[in-house]
Amino acid sequence: MSRKYVIINSDEVDSVDFNQVDETNESTLRFSLDGSLTFVKFDSDTTPPFLDGKTQYSHSEVIDILATEEWTPPINL
Repeated sequence: MSRKYVIINSDEVDSVDFNQVDETNESTLRFSLDGSLTFVKFDSDTTPPFLDGKTQYSHSEVIDILATEEWTPPINL
């Protein structure tokens, strides 16, 4: 079993069953800079039903995604 990550639209947060993911509630979610996306993670071989059909990412894949300008502000030196 390995941890999986799924990016969802912010308007889907109401459908998240926080008993089936590692986050405890909406306030523990990280959102994209424009607030349109967030993600959840889970450690089960069974995908929670509300995430069926959505793309699942590995840890290294989601780290690469979160490093983009969509998720992380540029560093001003």
